[in-house]
Amino acid sequence: MNMSETATTTVVRNSRRTRQGVVASDKGDKTIKVVCQFQVKHPKYGKILKRRMVLHAHDEQNQAKEGDRVEVMSCRPISKTKAWRLVRIIGSA
Repeated sequence: MNMSETATTTVVRNSRRTRQGVVASDKGDKTIKVVCQFQVKHPKYGKILKRRMVLHAHDEQNQAKEGDRVEVMSCRPISKTKAWRLVRIIGSA
């Protein structure tokens, strides 16, 4: 295998988790809090339960504002609580 063959091969990365949610807070510098709401079925009784998850996401340009609908993607840990990054803003508040 010569040098030209290794240069043409590409490494395929695993797809990363993405979530959509609403920005609950944009108070931190380059950080937003995103609330992702979802529904789960109770394993025994079958009732539909509302659940939510609060994600801390990295927003490099501070472009997302409170109330915006955004898409975030998982990434390497940036700080103690921040392991997601902003992909795009879906809708403005």
